[in-house]
Amino acid sequence: MYILFEGVDTCGKTTQINLIKERHPEIIVTKEPGGTIFGQKAREILLEGRIHSSRAELLLFLADRAEHYEEIIKPNIHKLIISDRGFISGLGYALANEEYDFDTLALLNRFALSENLPDKVILFLTDEKTILERSKSKKLDGIEQRGIDYLLKVQEKMKESILKLGIPHIFIDATEDIETIHETLTHYIRNNL
Repeated sequence: MYILFEGVDTCGKTTQINLIKERHPEIIVTKEPGGTIFGQKAREILLEGRIHSSRAELLLFLADRAEHYEEIIKPNIHKLIISDRGFISGLGYALANEEYDFDTLALLNRFALSENLPDKVILFLTDEKTILERSKSKKLDGIEQRGIDYLLKVQEKMKESILKLGIPHIFIDATEDIETIHETLTHYIRNNL
Protein backbone atom coordinates (compact mmCIF):
# COMPACT_ATOMS: atom_id res chain seq x y z
CA MET A 1 0.00 0.00 0.00
CA TYR A 2 1.27 3.42 -1.03
CA ILE A 3 0.28 6.26 1.33
CA LEU A 4 1.10 9.93 0.84
CA PHE A 5 1.53 12.20 3.85
CA GLU A 6 0.81 15.68 2.54
CA GLY A 7 0.78 19.19 3.92
CA VAL A 8 2.59 22.49 3.82
CA ASP A 9 5.83 23.17 5.65
CA THR A 10 5.66 23.04 9.48
CA CYS A 11 2.38 21.06 9.51
CA GLY A 12 4.00 18.16 11.41
CA LYS A 13 3.80 15.37 8.83
CA THR A 14 7.52 14.55 9.04
CA THR A 15 7.31 14.32 12.84
CA GLN A 16 4.45 11.83 12.52
CA ILE A 17 6.25 9.80 9.85
CA ASN A 18 9.28 9.54 12.15
CA LEU A 19 7.08 8.32 15.03
CA ILE A 20 5.50 5.67 12.82
CA LYS A 21 8.90 4.58 11.49
CA GLU A 22 10.26 4.22 15.06
CA ARG A 23 7.46 1.82 15.96
CA HIS A 24 7.33 0.05 12.60
CA PRO A 25 10.85 -0.16 11.10
CA GLU A 26 9.60 -2.54 8.40
CA ILE A 27 7.68 0.29 6.70
CA ILE A 28 9.39 1.85 3.69
CA VAL A 29 9.63 5.60 4.24
CA THR A 30 10.55 7.90 1.39
CA LYS A 31 10.01 11.50 0.31
CA GLU A 32 9.51 13.74 -2.67
CA PRO A 33 11.69 15.38 -3.68
CA GLY A 34 14.72 13.69 -2.17
CA GLY A 35 13.89 9.99 -2.07
CA THR A 36 16.37 9.15 -4.83
CA ILE A 37 19.84 10.40 -5.77
CA PHE A 38 18.26 12.48 -8.53
CA GLY A 39 15.64 13.71 -6.05
CA GLN A 40 18.30 14.86 -3.59
CA LYS A 41 19.84 17.06 -6.26
CA ALA A 42 16.41 18.32 -7.36
CA ARG A 43 15.45 19.11 -3.74
CA GLU A 44 18.63 21.12 -3.28
CA ILE A 45 17.92 23.18 -6.40
CA LEU A 46 14.24 23.69 -5.52
CA LEU A 47 14.72 24.68 -1.87
CA GLU A 48 17.54 27.09 -2.58
CA GLY A 49 15.19 29.10 -4.78
CA ARG A 50 17.57 28.99 -7.75
CA ILE A 51 14.83 28.39 -10.33
CA HIS A 52 13.15 31.47 -11.75
CA SER A 53 10.78 29.79 -14.23
CA SER A 54 7.64 28.19 -12.77
CA ARG A 55 7.62 25.85 -15.80
CA ALA A 56 11.14 24.69 -15.00
CA GLU A 57 10.12 24.17 -11.36
CA LEU A 58 7.11 22.10 -12.41
CA LEU A 59 9.12 19.98 -14.85
CA LEU A 60 11.84 19.33 -12.27
CA PHE A 61 9.21 18.12 -9.77
CA LEU A 62 7.66 15.89 -12.47
CA ALA A 63 11.04 14.41 -13.42
CA ASP A 64 11.72 13.65 -9.77
CA ARG A 65 8.26 12.10 -9.40
CA ALA A 66 8.79 9.79 -12.39
CA GLU A 67 12.23 8.69 -11.13
CA HIS A 68 10.90 8.23 -7.58
CA TYR A 69 8.05 6.06 -8.81
CA GLU A 70 10.34 3.80 -10.89
CA GLU A 71 13.08 3.51 -8.29
CA ILE A 72 11.19 3.41 -4.97
CA ILE A 73 7.43 2.89 -5.33
CA LYS A 74 7.09 0.37 -8.16
CA PRO A 75 9.58 -2.23 -6.82
CA ASN A 76 8.08 -2.04 -3.30
CA ILE A 77 4.38 -1.69 -4.08
CA HIS A 78 3.55 -4.96 -2.26
CA LYS A 79 4.91 -3.43 0.99
CA LEU A 80 3.65 -0.52 3.09
CA ILE A 81 5.20 2.65 1.70
CA ILE A 82 4.80 6.05 3.33
CA SER A 83 5.96 9.04 1.30
CA ASP A 84 6.61 12.42 2.86
CA ARG A 85 4.94 14.37 0.08
CA GLY A 86 4.08 13.36 -3.45
CA PHE A 87 2.00 14.45 -6.38
CA ILE A 88 -0.69 16.14 -4.25
CA SER A 89 1.97 18.63 -3.19
CA GLY A 90 2.93 18.94 -6.83
CA LEU A 91 -0.64 19.83 -7.72
CA GLY A 92 -1.07 22.17 -4.75
CA TYR A 93 2.06 24.22 -5.35
CA ALA A 94 1.57 24.41 -9.12
CA LEU A 95 -2.10 25.44 -8.78
CA ALA A 96 -1.18 28.08 -6.20
CA ASN A 97 1.09 29.66 -8.80
CA GLU A 98 -2.08 30.23 -10.89
CA GLU A 99 -0.37 29.45 -14.18
CA TYR A 100 -1.78 25.98 -14.80
CA ASP A 101 -5.18 24.35 -14.81
CA PHE A 102 -6.04 21.26 -12.76
CA ASP A 103 -6.71 18.95 -15.72
CA THR A 104 -3.34 19.64 -17.36
CA LEU A 105 -1.50 19.16 -14.07
CA ALA A 106 -3.40 15.96 -13.27
CA LEU A 107 -2.55 14.59 -16.73
CA LEU A 108 1.16 15.39 -16.32
CA ASN A 109 1.29 13.85 -12.85
CA ARG A 110 -0.54 10.71 -13.97
CA PHE A 111 2.06 10.41 -16.76
CA ALA A 112 4.93 10.81 -14.26
CA LEU A 113 3.37 8.10 -12.06
CA SER A 114 2.58 5.74 -14.97
CA GLU A 115 -1.10 6.12 -13.96
CA ASN A 116 -0.41 4.63 -10.49
CA LEU A 117 -1.89 7.01 -7.94
CA PRO A 118 -1.39 6.39 -4.22
CA ASP A 119 -3.85 4.16 -2.36
CA LYS A 120 -4.45 6.72 0.40
CA VAL A 121 -3.64 10.35 1.15
CA ILE A 122 -3.27 11.85 4.62
CA LEU A 123 -3.45 15.65 4.46
CA PHE A 124 -2.36 17.72 7.47
CA LEU A 125 -4.36 20.95 7.64
CA THR A 126 -2.82 23.82 9.57
CA ASP A 127 -3.52 27.50 10.15
CA GLU A 128 -1.70 30.82 10.07
CA LYS A 129 -1.01 30.90 13.82
CA THR A 130 0.55 27.43 13.83
CA ILE A 131 2.70 28.14 10.77
CA LEU A 132 3.97 31.36 12.38
CA GLU A 133 4.80 29.65 15.69
CA ARG A 134 6.59 26.71 14.08
CA SER A 135 8.45 28.84 11.52
CA LYS A 136 10.15 30.96 14.20
CA SER A 137 12.68 28.27 15.06
CA LYS A 138 13.82 27.42 11.53
CA LYS A 139 15.53 28.95 8.55
CA LEU A 140 13.01 29.44 5.78
CA ASP A 141 13.73 27.79 2.44
CA GLY A 142 13.00 29.34 -0.96
CA ILE A 143 9.41 28.07 -1.04
CA GLU A 144 8.59 29.05 2.57
CA GLN A 145 9.87 32.56 1.84
CA ARG A 146 6.87 33.03 -0.46
CA GLY A 147 4.85 33.69 2.69
CA ILE A 148 2.07 32.28 4.87
CA ASP A 149 -0.75 33.35 2.55
CA TYR A 150 0.94 31.40 -0.24
CA LEU A 151 1.30 28.29 1.97
CA LEU A 152 -2.36 28.46 3.01
CA LYS A 153 -3.36 28.79 -0.65
CA VAL A 154 -1.23 25.71 -1.46
CA GLN A 155 -2.96 23.83 1.36
CA GLU A 156 -6.39 24.68 -0.04
CA LYS A 157 -5.34 23.56 -3.53
CA MET A 158 -4.08 20.25 -2.09
CA LYS A 159 -7.42 19.67 -0.39
CA GLU A 160 -9.37 20.54 -3.55
CA SER A 161 -7.18 18.22 -5.62
CA ILE A 162 -7.71 15.24 -3.30
CA LEU A 163 -11.46 15.75 -3.45
CA LYS A 164 -11.50 16.15 -7.25
CA LEU A 165 -9.44 13.00 -7.76
CA GLY A 166 -11.55 10.97 -5.34
CA ILE A 167 -8.55 9.31 -3.69
CA PRO A 168 -9.34 7.71 -0.29
CA HIS A 169 -8.10 10.17 2.31
CA ILE A 170 -8.20 11.58 5.80
CA PHE A 171 -7.78 15.22 6.77
CA ILE A 172 -5.77 15.71 9.97
CA ASP A 173 -6.06 18.78 12.18
CA ALA A 174 -2.36 19.67 12.37
CA THR A 175 -2.98 22.09 15.24
CA GLU A 176 -3.69 19.16 17.59
CA ASP A 177 -0.96 17.85 19.88
CA ILE A 178 1.54 15.29 18.55
CA GLU A 179 0.19 12.31 20.51
CA THR A 180 -3.45 12.92 19.52
CA ILE A 181 -2.46 13.11 15.87
CA HIS A 182 -0.33 9.98 16.22
CA GLU A 183 -3.22 8.00 17.71
CA THR A 184 -5.52 9.12 14.87
CA LEU A 185 -2.96 8.12 12.25
CA THR A 186 -2.16 4.76 13.84
CA HIS A 187 -5.86 3.92 13.98
CA TYR A 188 -6.43 5.05 10.37
CA ILE A 189 -3.49 3.10 8.96
CA ARG A 190 -4.26 -0.05 10.97
CA ASN A 191 -7.89 -0.04 9.87
CA ASN A 192 -7.10 0.60 6.21
CA LEU A 193 -4.45 -2.03 5.49
